[in-house]
Amino acid sequence: MWKQVLVMMALATAVTQGMWAVPLPQASADKLPRWRGFNLLEKFVKEWSNGPFLEEDFRLISELGFNFVRLPMDYRTWIVDGDWTQFDESVLREIDQAVAWGGQYGLHVSIYFHRAPGYTVATPGEPTNLWTDEATQAVCADHWAHFARRYKGIPNERLSFNLVNEPPNIDGKTYARVAGKMVAAIRAEDPDRLIIADGLAWGRKPCEELLPLKVARATRGYEPMAITHYKAPWVAGTENMPVPTWPLPEVPSYLYGPAKADLHSPLRFEGKLTNPCRLRLRVGTVSDHGKLTVTADGKAVWDKTFDCGPGEGEWDEAHYVRKWDLYQNRYDRDYVMEIPAGTRVVEVANTEGDWLTLTEVGLLPGGENATEGVLGTNGHWGKRQVPVKIMEEKGTIRFSAALTMDRAWLEEQAIKPWKALQRQGVGVMVGEWGAFNKTPHDVVIRWMEDCLKNWKEVGWGWALWNFRGPFGILDSGRADVEYEDWHGHKLDREMLNLLLRY
Repeated sequence: MWKQVLVMMALATAVTQGMWAVPLPQASADKLPRWRGFNLLEKFVKEWSNGPFLEEDFRLISELGFNFVRLPMDYRTWIVDGDWTQFDESVLREIDQAVAWGGQYGLHVSIYFHRAPGYTVATPGEPTNLWTDEATQAVCADHWAHFARRYKGIPNERLSFNLVNEPPNIDGKTYARVAGKMVAAIRAEDPDRLIIADGLAWGRKPCEELLPLKVARATRGYEPMAITHYKAPWVAGTENMPVPTWPLPEVPSYLYGPAKADLHSPLRFEGKLTNPCRLRLRVGTVSDHGKLTVTADGKAVWDKTFDCGPGEGEWDEAHYVRKWDLYQNRYDRDYVMEIPAGTRVVEVANTEGDWLTLTEVGLLPGGENATEGVLGTNGHWGKRQVPVKIMEEKGTIRFSAALTMDRAWLEEQAIKPWKALQRQGVGVMVGEWGAFNKTPHDVVIRWMEDCLKNWKEVGWGWALWNFRGPFGILDSGRADVEYEDWHGHKLDREMLNLLLRY
């Protein structure tokens, strides 16, 4: 009890007298500092992550030279017995402690509703809808008003409020109307508080309609999902993703049949194969009926017909789609054929029916000590196939697509859409980013450096998800990292050094 009282006294002293340990850069909605830091997940999900924050995290983050922590929290952790109008003071004091540690160790603290009353991207879902229910909106606004009263007067360089995690792909007017109620509740208690709002479409899309609210923005660093969420168990379908590379050839996984004439196109590989090769095609999902045909320099070398239906079959799972009155079955199965030596063009086409997906292509040249070249695909719907160059090199095959996900692609997809906001005087940061621990470490490092270079150029700060855990620099559980023992943790020194360079 006395420890909690002392924490509150220390927080109050810091607020009233400005007694903070380390100077931090000024922060405002029109110009955010280039913060660098981490998300801390102690109150992230009530069911499995609901404890006090750890002073050690703040101390180590500061010791390493970072200046920012973000606290994604589940509002259910601070309400009493499921009553969202009642607040548990003992839990709120744990959050007070985190704010105080931020001051003590020279870290900006951003308080963030990862689960807000009426909205979450997690499971279980909320019983009401924040975006349509006015009573829920009033409750959410009241929660923010409570935090605003509690921390009134703490300088913006020390504390910010990040409204709601990753709003869905709703219209901008709806988002602005609901966010406006939260902003008004905060400013009624603390008029000058720095407020940050996530982008639409789960953080990826800027929202012009928020401009009158004069709030800063937070985007995400999870592009492409094939890198960042490879085999992430909470994302459906990732268990069948091909092993990612970076840069990543952008090859659509869909092979459309004649039923979709405007998209019907073969996956074409160009480049002389000096040795006979084994071509491996991993078929993902087949919609109703299809026929996969492979040609080498125009001559058929293999074909197979796929007919979906109920019950057991060659497929791994039968899936009936009521809307279309047909089956779209998941095969997740490899099919292998031989490609003759001297072949210059290999085409893989769906010559009958609707569509099917190829989730991975492997090409193994003949000869001793040869290794298979592997090409992953992406799930983008509605794109025709583009040619892929193949090169036989040191006993393996290298692929080069006409379109490639690389640093320039990241800039086009994830930077340019936000530049218009910056030009209108809106501060932008990357609230979350990182790659799950099943992605090969060397791939993660190359991808991370391209992200960091882009963000440094445009002056954006960032917060890695997370500090400790599968996205972080400590105790990430990666199988392909030589960890360093550091303060009782397993440190990924290579990732840390990369972060420190940017």
